[in-house]
Amino acid sequence: MDRGNYQRGGGDNTGRGRGNRGRGGRGGPQMGSFQPPQQWGNQPRGSGQYQFRGAPHNHPGRGGTWVNQPVQRGGPAWSRPPQQGSGVPSTAWARPPPQQPHQQGSGGGVATAWARPPPQKSQELGGGNQQQQVVDRPVPQSSDVVQVDLGSLKITEPSSSSLPESYKEKRVPVARPDTGNIAVKSITLLANHFPVKFNLQTIIMYYDVDIQQQADENRPAKKLTNKFVLHMIREKLCADKPAEFPRDKTVYDGKKNIFSAVQLPTGCFTVNWSDGDDAMEHSYDVIIKLVAELQLWRLNEYMSGNLTHIPRDILQGMDLVMKENPSRKRISVGRCFYSMNDKKDIGYGAAAHEGFQQSLKPTAGGLALCFDYSILALRKPISVLDYLRQCLQKPNEVTFMNNHQTAQLALKGLKVTVIHRRTSQKFLIKQLTDRKTSEITFPLEDPEGKNPPRDVLLVEYFRDKYQQEIQFKDFPSLDIGKGNKKNYVPMEFCVLVEGQPYRKEGLYMSLARPQQRRDAICKMVEAEDGPCGRFTSNFEIEVDSKMTSVLGRILPPPDLKLGSESRHHVNDKCQWNLVGKSVVEGKEIQRWALINLSHKNHRDLKRQVDVFVGQLKDRNLKLGIKMEEPAVKHFRHMDELWTVGTVEKLLNDVVNEAGQKNKGELQMIVCVMASKDNGYKYLKWVSETKIGIVTQCCLSSNAYNNAKDQFLANLCLKINAKLGGSNMELMERLPNFGSEDNVMFIGADVNHPTGRDPDKYPSIAAVVATINWPAANKYAARVRPQKHRTEKILEFGSMCADLVNTYARLNSVKPNKIVVFRDGVSEGQFDMVLNEELNDLVEAIYDSNKYKPEITLVVAQKRHHTRLFPKEGNVPPGTVVDTQIVHPFDFDFYLCSHFGQLGTSKATHYYVLWDDNGFNSDSLQKLIYNLCFTFARCTKPVSLVPPVYYADLVAYRGRMFQEVLMEMNAPSSTTSSVSFEQSFYKMHKDLQNIMFFV
Repeated sequence: MDRGNYQRGGGDNTGRGRGNRGRGGRGGPQMGSFQPPQQWGNQPRGSGQYQFRGAPHNHPGRGGTWVNQPVQRGGPAWSRPPQQGSGVPSTAWARPPPQQPHQQGSGGGVATAWARPPPQKSQELGGGNQQQQVVDRPVPQSSDVVQVDLGSLKITEPSSSSLPESYKEKRVPVARPDTGNIAVKSITLLANHFPVKFNLQTIIMYYDVDIQQQADENRPAKKLTNKFVLHMIREKLCADKPAEFPRDKTVYDGKKNIFSAVQLPTGCFTVNWSDGDDAMEHSYDVIIKLVAELQLWRLNEYMSGNLTHIPRDILQGMDLVMKENPSRKRISVGRCFYSMNDKKDIGYGAAAHEGFQQSLKPTAGGLALCFDYSILALRKPISVLDYLRQCLQKPNEVTFMNNHQTAQLALKGLKVTVIHRRTSQKFLIKQLTDRKTSEITFPLEDPEGKNPPRDVLLVEYFRDKYQQEIQFKDFPSLDIGKGNKKNYVPMEFCVLVEGQPYRKEGLYMSLARPQQRRDAICKMVEAEDGPCGRFTSNFEIEVDSKMTSVLGRILPPPDLKLGSESRHHVNDKCQWNLVGKSVVEGKEIQRWALINLSHKNHRDLKRQVDVFVGQLKDRNLKLGIKMEEPAVKHFRHMDELWTVGTVEKLLNDVVNEAGQKNKGELQMIVCVMASKDNGYKYLKWVSETKIGIVTQCCLSSNAYNNAKDQFLANLCLKINAKLGGSNMELMERLPNFGSEDNVMFIGADVNHPTGRDPDKYPSIAAVVATINWPAANKYAARVRPQKHRTEKILEFGSMCADLVNTYARLNSVKPNKIVVFRDGVSEGQFDMVLNEELNDLVEAIYDSNKYKPEITLVVAQKRHHTRLFPKEGNVPPGTVVDTQIVHPFDFDFYLCSHFGQLGTSKATHYYVLWDDNGFNSDSLQKLIYNLCFTFARCTKPVSLVPPVYYADLVAYRGRMFQEVLMEMNAPSSTTSSVSFEQSFYKMHKDLQNIMFFV
């Protein structure tokens, strides 16, 4: 095997140089060690595992990097620190911008990116005929670099005196210790990262824009928030003053920010604009202020490791420039852009549109455009009557005669435009009228105010005002008024706004195979309505049309322990089956009950239940799990799941009947349901919070009529895990830990209500943790409601402390090492996780008795858009990439741990924020990959590390409980306060420390 591409190269005793990335290698007296220059004075030596961004610091803290010090990494030489009394803060060292073409990375990006020093004299920017004079800019000195005023840092002092000094500092993500070497073999991949070149001389002018409607006789000055109106006013300004505001050299985000390739005039400008022929023209004040001159060479400095902070404003501006062309030529939905032409009719008034999502990423290979394929079902921009006919697949006459409520549900909340008058305004459908259009009247006000309002027929009003004769008088009309105001418009004059998503009908088409996705991406990058065009060239930005080539490694899969087998090897797809095999630890099922819930009585039902029970017992026995006959068999109707009260009565009846026949409490209730039902969440809430017995639900269509062996095996695995058994274990100890260690893995996630839910709906925070070692496959869970759409876990410390104490109770020792996996946070939220949640955890579990476990904090990101493509098929399980497309110097990597059967496999992006445990790349990558084989309810590795996977399941269970609460309290006015009561979400004491959620 050729591992040459993974050797940490060129190490001398300075620790500089790692292959072509110019960072610390295997040099010096210690692997990855770093020897500072003599004039830097006394400071701790890096170990290759802890790399601190900063100036000399006598603190031997571990695990993190501090923001109030410059980065010390390899690459071109740094300027010497300023002399005492020079007046230049030592916290702001940086080398000047490159004087020669600068080669960053090995695969494009900023490679040979017209690397000239910043202009020394007035220069022409942006090309074309527009010349702007720019003030002379000397080669930047230390003072040009953003400095951190230590006195202004807001550091929350922990209350605990036992808190280590390292936790009292402002922290940023830990630096990459090395790149990995372990591999079964290497694999050449293409990544959907397209190298971006930019002129290092370029300045992007960054302006703040504030648009408000001028006051008039009838209303005061009004600040605008409608993005469509804001865009239209900006377009009008460019049309009125094309020389001062060149349209093709400025980009606008529709809110507060304008980025320009040329200098714009500042001040207040008046724009007169009317929405349609018959609408009144209004005057608007457009106030433009210069915020900053964004110098692009600073982005290059950051990627070279010479700036401690990412220049987000530069990335924001460049990202907006590259989105300007598709935003004008495509349908924008969220952050995606969909083609108006590449679409396929799927019926129901909708069509599947192909599109893409893009973002700029600083990577080890330079700046890259991450560009991913997307497909979404959108409603057609057709008349409301046509849409309703296609959507419901019934004539409108039949719909409005017999299915008024169905029509209302299909239309409520959709956006429409009107065609009886000229306007670009968009309206939201509030509801359908109860009356026919011919019967609708409304009060018409006298525009001069001389006469009182008079009731007029809607039909007459349209005839007199718009000379429109209404054809469908027997149909209801739409109410599209804002707030409490009524605005009735006949449906024949309303057209759906383009670009409105239509449920999830397009989802199945988004499962594109790798080759299809790769070809679609390459085609759209070069398309006329893609990210390239005159806007990018006007800002001197260029995108390479070829994907980035990157070398990945395939990690070896772990061997498993199954039952009495000493060692079990997985197959080529890293999967295993349970035929002829048993679980490691089977929990004997002595007392259980079965409830059959059907839609109707069936004479063969009892026989089918008996057959299913026999099959379930037999499959359990083959897995090494002894299962007795059920103590109770109840035959009930699905109607008993309709309310919480009926569900509670049903379960109590079963428990009481079983108690009369058995000594001891029931261990489990199996519920065979005729169909998926809303009562499922009632069943879970009652059983898990009030009664304290785990339930296992399944559908009768799977359980009866010769249940498949795979279905029965999966059911048995879930039941065994819920009762505290162990299905499979790893043969080898997890890496990086010794025999004397006691390790806990924690997973944390927050489930948010949808954007349509009101503020009274809480977010649900969930934390799970392992409670056994070294198998590390049994978990306890805690769930809490918190403020609406709050990403920070507000009680993270107390939840973790509870789990640490549980571990100690069960194992007679507290964990001395903790690895936290955090789900669902973006890079913009890393600071919150590092400096708030982590501090909360440390303050809660550290104590004065010297209990100070070593903590590692890793973020697991699934909602990214990086895709990896081998020559054929999907990336195999175990594929890891930690070069070229990763962060320039932070400790992150992509790991595809699962076998992709459908669509294109998506690797999980793991990002290390803090590390007390001294992981190198190999040990952490192997740890996470091996953990993915321990997921309790399947016989293959999962795509996400199990602590996070389980936390997601628990958070979703908490969301189900919240829905039960809202339904129980629907008529109550106190719902808002009740929904945040912890008692409603607290698990029964008998279930708190078992895996009820699998």
